[in-house]
Amino acid sequence: MGKALHDCRHSGCGLAYSLDIFGDKWTLIIVRDMVMGGKRHFGEFMASPEKMASNILSDRLKRLEESCIVSRTQDPANESKFIYELTPKGKELIPLVLDLLVWGSRHDPNSNTPAALLRWLNKDRDGAIKAILKSLKDKESFVHAYGFAPKVS
Repeated sequence: MGKALHDCRHSGCGLAYSLDIFGDKWTLIIVRDMVMGGKRHFGEFMASPEKMASNILSDRLKRLEESCIVSRTQDPANESKFIYELTPKGKELIPLVLDLLVWGSRHDPNSNTPAALLRWLNKDRDGAIKAILKSLKDKESFVHAYGFAPKVS
């Protein structure tokens, strides 16, 4: 059993278990990038605007894999690369990621989350989740497929 799974069992509290896995900003940024951006390769995660250090990214991807949130498989197109994908357990986090996105966008005066995406999430969250799941299945970026890529100034 990996360290991430072993350390989570101290109190039996569901919140403590969750925080053992996601208790830092980087882990949820990786999940966000997978959910919203369709990112699947190490280099794609490195290109995120948050500029995560490569050693931190390696550690968090390993933690997510040990916790069965993501799977890692060798890329058939390039055997020196790996593909990271959300597992069914990881896909259960989509509603949480969306709720955090909406909450943060509501309270961050500098948010660049597209207003149309926020309206969709507030009006038809279940429809948005289905669209995200379709994008993941089709191995594409949800924000690009649905025209929600944030504008960078």
